[in-house]
Amino acid sequence: MDPNSIGEVNRVPHGSSDDPDVLDLSANINPRIPDGTRSVYEAAFEDARSYPNDDYPAFRATAAEYVDCGPESVVPTPGGLAAIRLAIGVTVTPGDRVLVPYPSFGEYVREVELAGGEAVLLPHDRLLEQDPTNYTMAIVCTPNNPTGECYPGEELRAFADRCVNAETTLLVDEAFLGFTDRPSLAGSEGVVVARSLTKLFGLPGLRAGFAVAEGELLDRLAVARPAWSVGGPAAAVGAHAMRDSAFVIETRRRIDRERAYLREGLKTRGIEVGESEAPFVLCDVGEPPERLLAACRERDVVLRDATTFRGLDRHVRIAVRTREATERLFSALDEVYR
Repeated sequence: MDPNSIGEVNRVPHGSSDDPDVLDLSANINPRIPDGTRSVYEAAFEDARSYPNDDYPAFRATAAEYVDCGPESVVPTPGGLAAIRLAIGVTVTPGDRVLVPYPSFGEYVREVELAGGEAVLLPHDRLLEQDPTNYTMAIVCTPNNPTGECYPGEELRAFADRCVNAETTLLVDEAFLGFTDRPSLAGSEGVVVARSLTKLFGLPGLRAGFAVAEGELLDRLAVARPAWSVGGPAAAVGAHAMRDSAFVIETRRRIDRERAYLREGLKTRGIEVGESEAPFVLCDVGEPPERLLAACRERDVVLRDATTFRGLDRHVRIAVRTREATERLFSALDEVYR
């Protein structure tokens, strides 16, 4: 992080409401958690009474199996964003240029600028066409947040190869990839993969995730990672969740089904909805969404104002939850648009 850049950088808005009385569709969190999670968390209480094993052998072994890489390539972090910060922090120096997609997760620009780098913004669906030469890093998000679109696997791997040839580090944010059956780029040369465990497993407050890299990139991440970067209970719960392959499969099927139901209901109500492979959809509501957001909030339904994403001015993002949640949203929309 560049101390001289901090004063020029602002915080980034995000979804999520802490009001227990509302239906929060602004944050993309699985409404279910793996069976036995509470028991594992409670059993790990004693682990919080001492420092965790800084090698995290069980967590790293499970994470490696989860994304199909070697355990030695896994770098534990307190969430996916921490993995992103770590990757940028060991790569970007003041004046470096970084390819960043838009509209996409706002923290990319923030972290690049905190490091003193220059974020060169490109439309997310055109970024893989760019020549990565003369850029220190390129960042991609798949599925992209907030659009929900995945990059075609062959095109992404071809871009990764071009980044290697250009000596450009590729950071791949796979925070939502677990909701799909697409393979991870973990273990690829010249690539840092950032993974979050909190969204798929419904535990955003746990703060558990990891980065994956190889060679010199891995060495830099491993050295720069703070000691005891994941608490003992978080590591135990994270390993437990990643082992539950049946939960992951069930979640993918349920999200696919409920996303299709949500998209169809929105379209029948005249709302333009984009394609998505993520646990959310991006909607063009035809006008600045302030009125819709306020009207839904009056009915205790919270949507994500997507105009905070660069390049969007009349959009909302809606999380895919349960059938009951979707029906409640439809009732609110029917009142708003009647």
